[in-house]
Amino acid sequence: MPRRLLAAGVLCGLALVVLPSPGDAEDALTALRRTGTIGSGRVLADEPLDSRLGGMAEPAVAGWGGLNEQTPIPTEPRVSSLPFLQELVNAAPAGSLLKLKPGRYSGPVVVDKPLTIDGGGEASIDGGGKGTVFVLQANDAVLRNLQLTNSGVSHDSDDACLNVRGDRNVVENLHIDDCLFGIDLKMSNDNVLRGNRIRSKPFELGMRGDSLRLWYSHRNLITDNLIEDSRDMVAWYSNENHYLNNVARRSRYSIHFMFAADNLVEGNRFYDNAVGVNVMYSGGGAIRNNLFSHANGPTGMAVGFKEASSVLVEGNEIVYCAVGVGLDMSPFEPDTTIIIRGNRIAYNGIGISFLSDKKGTIIENNFFEGNLTQVAMGDTGSASRNLWRGNYWDDYQGFDRNQDDVGDRPHELYAYTDQLWMEVPYARFFRNAPMMETLDFLERLAPFSTPVMLLRDEAPVFNKPQETSKRSVK
Repeated sequence: MPRRLLAAGVLCGLALVVLPSPGDAEDALTALRRTGTIGSGRVLADEPLDSRLGGMAEPAVAGWGGLNEQTPIPTEPRVSSLPFLQELVNAAPAGSLLKLKPGRYSGPVVVDKPLTIDGGGEASIDGGGKGTVFVLQANDAVLRNLQLTNSGVSHDSDDACLNVRGDRNVVENLHIDDCLFGIDLKMSNDNVLRGNRIRSKPFELGMRGDSLRLWYSHRNLITDNLIEDSRDMVAWYSNENHYLNNVARRSRYSIHFMFAADNLVEGNRFYDNAVGVNVMYSGGGAIRNNLFSHANGPTGMAVGFKEASSVLVEGNEIVYCAVGVGLDMSPFEPDTTIIIRGNRIAYNGIGISFLSDKKGTIIENNFFEGNLTQVAMGDTGSASRNLWRGNYWDDYQGFDRNQDDVGDRPHELYAYTDQLWMEVPYARFFRNAPMMETLDFLERLAPFSTPVMLLRDEAPVFNKPQETSKRSVK
């Protein structure tokens, strides 16, 4: 039977409510789950808390409210001169479509039932400069084509444009601006966040809120969003989320994982952020086919690992960053690896930086070009205990007599006088000073101190690979 929409002909103020027949709604949800648009996770209230949390602390420890926190239905608008959207939400039956007429509406709004709200791209909800603008504490709801704006400015209450507190919701094509925090998910699984534009309040970087925050939220799809001028995009205790084809500009951390496992970051573009993707105390997952550009500043880094394990970094373009890839006590778990494969690491201050002498990293088939320093160590150790193979080095000194595209001799990288700035951070200021360059040149001619071999690539690629990436640096 074809799907039918029964036009109830119910006009509620400035919005049209359309009721789906029960069978059609069930068919639609089944189709969405079958195609993978939404997940098939259980209803929030039916799932035992300890199955979601394990042994982790409650969010209240971080000042983000209790686990059973419910936002009460608001009774008064924050902007008295505007229509109060909550009245239309209250009047709309569960499972219906609430299509808003163009114009401005007052928040706050709380949706606690499955409902589709469509602003048609011409409706705006104003939070009145206080608290959170919109709370979605429902399952199987849809929120699309709206502007959410003007939240409060309190970090204590995490004032945001949108809080999501449910499963299998779809949030798409929202324009979020002038809000402290953008979208905040707490214990919310199998949601889709697609095509949204998020911008924080115009504060100093450290005083902005996070553009997108996940707390104990799993299997969410974050795709095709544009994030600008926010603080961080973070995932705490959140597993198996997919970040696909997003663009992030002028923030601190493009994505920051903490105690989060098996997340996928693929096809994104990160410009002018202090850090691209940082993985801390986490394991599993992949960072694949992304563009990292101009991650600069004192802590500038495209991809960073802190006590992380079993992560794949593959096919990325990492250019014009202070540090391309940084590893600190990683891989952390015994018998695990971090694989850095097939990336273009070019024109960075440091290509790959190791802050500890740990083995377990595989660096293969990468393209190192134009970096001021290809590889650096943060202590007196060496990166030679890791596996280096099949990389292209623009400073390789050798030949390819049999023309098999493999250098006739291994590529070995030594630290001479430049070892000084690796061990003494304050000496970095003089790294390219004429005196340091002169000392380094003399040491290579006749070493007066024992150089440290940082790495040995047994089979370096001789000819410069063709660049296959089509991403542009803007």
